Amino acid sequence: MATASVLNGDGSALPIRVSEFGKSYGKVVAVREASLDVVKGEMYGLIGPDGAGKSTLMKSIAGVLAYDAGSIEVFGQKVDSEESAELIKSRIGLMPQGLGLNLSPDLSIEENIDYFARVRLVPPSELEARKDRFLKMTRLDSFRNRPMKNLSGGMKQKLGLICSLIHLPELIILDEPTTGVDPVSRRDFWAILSELSRAEGMTALISTAYMEEALRFDRVSLMHEGRFLASGTPEELVGLVPGTMVELRCPNQIEALGVLREYYAQVEPRGEWVRLLADTADRDKAKSEAISFLPPDLQPTEVRTWDPDLEDVFIALLRQREQTEGEATSAAGTVETYAALPEEQMERTAIEAMELTRIFGSFTAVDHVTFQVKQGEIFGLLGANGAGKSTCIKMLTGILPPSSGEGQVSGADMRFAGQEIKERIGYVSQAFSLYIDLTVLENIMLYAGIYGVPKDLRPERAEWVLNVAGLSGRGDAKVASLPMGLRQRLSLGCALVHQPSTLFLDEPTSGVDPVGRRQFWDILYRLSRVHNVAILFTTHYMSEAESCDHIVLMFAGRVVADAPPESLEDNIENQVGHLLEFRTSDPPNALGLVTSIFPEALAYGSRIRLISSDPTGDEQRIREILTEHGIQVLSVTPKPISMEEVFVHTVTSLERESEKAKGAA
Repeated sequence: MATASVLNGDGSALPIRVSEFGKSYGKVVAVREASLDVVKGEMYGLIGPDGAGKSTLMKSIAGVLAYDAGSIEVFGQKVDSEESAELIKSRIGLMPQGLGLNLSPDLSIEENIDYFARVRLVPPSELEARKDRFLKMTRLDSFRNRPMKNLSGGMKQKLGLICSLIHLPELIILDEPTTGVDPVSRRDFWAILSELSRAEGMTALISTAYMEEALRFDRVSLMHEGRFLASGTPEELVGLVPGTMVELRCPNQIEALGVLREYYAQVEPRGEWVRLLADTADRDKAKSEAISFLPPDLQPTEVRTWDPDLEDVFIALLRQREQTEGEATSAAGTVETYAALPEEQMERTAIEAMELTRIFGSFTAVDHVTFQVKQGEIFGLLGANGAGKSTCIKMLTGILPPSSGEGQVSGADMRFAGQEIKERIGYVSQAFSLYIDLTVLENIMLYAGIYGVPKDLRPERAEWVLNVAGLSGRGDAKVASLPMGLRQRLSLGCALVHQPSTLFLDEPTSGVDPVGRRQFWDILYRLSRVHNVAILFTTHYMSEAESCDHIVLMFAGRVVADAPPESLEDNIENQVGHLLEFRTSDPPNALGLVTSIFPEALAYGSRIRLISSDPTGDEQRIREILTEHGIQVLSVTPKPISMEEVFVHTVTSLERESEKAKGAA
């Protein structure tokens, strides 16, 4: 057995050591010159979009994919053949990308776990206690007999995690386990992994496309197009791009965006704000400089500043690489020639749901839902997996008839004018909806025909869509050859080919890289602010939720919150308390002590976060208990309440109420 030249602190071989790894699929280079070391008990993250090479690297580390260059060692064993891979498989767990792909759909939750336990040779004497522990941790213990095929996306992923962990592997490899999963289920994931890392010393290699999850890792590598952009702790990576984030609330957001883009490379709209990265760490200087570039009629009414986050760093590093290597990210085009709305439509309600209800057998998927979307508004429809969001959209777009209730879309009654509604709206579904074997132009012309664009207008509209998607000159490219970000912009362009006044977008950016998401949102803001298009948007990216003008949060088919994002965040802070972040000298043991008095506290890499109703008193309590155990509190930092805290607090509170009601019954 080969011994790694770098060891853990106890002298044992590293769980993972990768040197100059390379893998190609024909002429396509998937990963090149990748190197990383992962130490025992560490949670290591691979962060990047679809197509970055994360899955290829992880499969090779797990011994299920051959590679072309470099070397991989797992627990000191060189993994370069089927025989060598067999020597490490009992010590690892692998969860592939995709909702429930490692599970049997017709088996129940408990039957799936039992099957994996037998395959992994878990002693029957240990299985029941271990199974009960994991089911309780994942909050699946009440659903033991439910077939896997009837689970929500989040429940499928949590079951997949249990099945991958049931033999208590020393190393767990999880490929985008939280993509498409709601924030509550994502937090469950991280709580489980933090507990096992602390209690069992388990090592984890995890990939994700959610940049906000990077803070939960001990160390991360940022990947793009098969290469590592940078590696290190989250704090080290943020330090690579010294600067200040500045947000300005201006009288005309779109005009302010245009002006500031002449002076800054990273500028984006965020809700009612314009957000930019200034290249100085001096906050006062960054603030005054940004204000000075705006003419008198665009002077901001409010300005705020803070440090860059990892998503800002990722984009800055990509920009730096483009400058040094001459590469260019395909930019989105404009929507300037969009058809003007008739005057009578400008002030109307674009979408109205009135007591909408949909029942499937004995199950109520949507329960008397009421909300309104104004023309020109970006409206976020949020909820956990299975909350009823997609069912609502299908009823409003005429795809699914309601059991009861009414709805108006673009002036048409959804119950009787299905075809009329389809001609007036654009729709991008949760699943990628283009034909990957057709060319870009063939897809556009197909959708132009479906949406009834007159034949003489189709060539002009096709050129317009190519420009919007940033695909001018690439009409003959097969859709299968496009990266995810470009595919989703093309999907949006096809949904806009008939220039509708209302747009439905069901999780359109899942798995898209930060650059692609920001370019996608650039188009949405211009459609909304300049052309008065109403946009109903669902997402599990809470940063996108904060970009909406208005939010409706659904739980168990019902509307449980209805307000602008900032109002929802203020309400949670007023009702529940303030978010505190603790940095300590011994993060794993500190977490166990803090959760003994604050059960909902969570690890964010080397830091601990919790919501406190008494920040001063709670800080003192935590300092006292940690000091008693020889752990030093290095810093305590207040953090703003975000939409993630709003979502998680609201949904978990309602779940607890629901469980109490069931118990009382």
